[in-house]
Amino acid sequence: MASASTSASGSALGSAFAYAPAPESRAIVDIAPSYGLFIDGEFTEASDGKVFKTVSPSTEEVLSEVAQAGADDIDRAVRAARKAFEKWSALPGAERAKYLFRIARIIQERSRELAVLETLDNGKPIRETRDADLPLVAAHFFYYAGWADKLDHAGFGRRTTDGGGGASPRPLGVAGQIIPWNFPLLMLAWKIAPALATGNTVVLKPAETTPLSALFFADICRQAGLPKGVVNIVTGDGGTGAALVSHPGIDKIAFTGSTAVGKAIAREIAGTGKRATLELGGKGANIVFDDAPIDQAVEGIVTGIFFNQGQVCCAGSRLLVQESVQDELLDSLKRRLATLRVGDPLDKNTDLGAINSAEQLARITALADAGEAEGAERWSPACELPSSGYWFAPTVFTNVTQAHTIARDEIFGPVLSVLTFRTPEEAVAKANNTQYGLSAGIWTEKGSRILAVAGKLRAGVVWANTFNKFDPTSPFGGYKESGYGREGGRHGLEAYLNV
Repeated sequence: MASASTSASGSALGSAFAYAPAPESRAIVDIAPSYGLFIDGEFTEASDGKVFKTVSPSTEEVLSEVAQAGADDIDRAVRAARKAFEKWSALPGAERAKYLFRIARIIQERSRELAVLETLDNGKPIRETRDADLPLVAAHFFYYAGWADKLDHAGFGRRTTDGGGGASPRPLGVAGQIIPWNFPLLMLAWKIAPALATGNTVVLKPAETTPLSALFFADICRQAGLPKGVVNIVTGDGGTGAALVSHPGIDKIAFTGSTAVGKAIAREIAGTGKRATLELGGKGANIVFDDAPIDQAVEGIVTGIFFNQGQVCCAGSRLLVQESVQDELLDSLKRRLATLRVGDPLDKNTDLGAINSAEQLARITALADAGEAEGAERWSPACELPSSGYWFAPTVFTNVTQAHTIARDEIFGPVLSVLTFRTPEEAVAKANNTQYGLSAGIWTEKGSRILAVAGKLRAGVVWANTFNKFDPTSPFGGYKESGYGREGGRHGLEAYLNV
């Protein structure tokens, strides 16, 4: 493995050709020294004047100072959203669609700027923000814009021309939305696009460590001419999120984040009549059978666990490999990991960027150390990490059992646990032996095996001979402690409708 400024190792070609630095320019992004809350179409200071700093994970550089919303600010935002709801929900779907289409086009026009901003604030490589995150963000707004005038035909009830057939689906009201730091702008799109398409208004709280792209999105809303109060952005920490969840003016909570916080939200809103979708943790199994194409599977394994430094709820953090091909696959995987490039996230050659925060780095480190202490065998390729920022080398654990902490707990980092199996039945049993149920992958040349195994897995998303493939038309969600409800696709509309 090499830093982004040195030559790659691990293959004849890698040693023959050096990578020249290819940094993306920061000049395209103009980050203000401070940002307020976005309430009722305007940026405003927090009522008590509190602020916090957001830093770049790769350098620990302070990027900006951001307002810390309190209970009074949440109340202002909810009131603004409630006032805007009357006119927004009364608009014909085709008129709401025009705003969503406009937002989608502006996102495309500003995609380079937003990709650089996201990389600076989050720490993920520019290749991912540029080539994965931003295209999907725009795609979600385009997709739900298309649904806005077709809600009567989405399968949730409709009114016929003669007045019969039941009522058309109606919006819920004001949605309180809380998003995580691993895909800040993409999670915003997952939440806001269907909410607006169905006629709801929004109060959204981005993660404390990655508030900037949501604040830039607020500017996009103004640029698109979105009516005041339809989208409100309140920045802050967990206390801000708690105030949003408990506010009596919120009709629906949409949360993506940790299982512990999701459980707390469920307890808080129990008995209140508030709707909720909770997309929580995961411990996805990536199952490789003996007839799988090894090289293709290795690429899928790398994508499954090292994309976004493993900070993905549906990451393939458990590799289940059939015993007869374990040695061959692990040899190939280690050779591939030796070519990954860790370093400056703004360098277009970089494969792995920085961990999002010091707190998350400490959690990853503690869990990896626990795996080693419990007897699993730890391996990382030779890797020189940058001296500043938050970094963790890609790590593989072998000789892992289901009793190991690293096989049970969500690490949310670039750490892969390898287990083995002999039969498909054993693979399914081990894959399902988790409190989570968000994702899984199956690698085999037999279509019949894919269908047979997928039908037995308790996972919301099952990929076949690929991993981490997303599309706005496909629903996403999990079972058990991975939460409930679905986001994306036609299913994602239902969470924002009275049906």
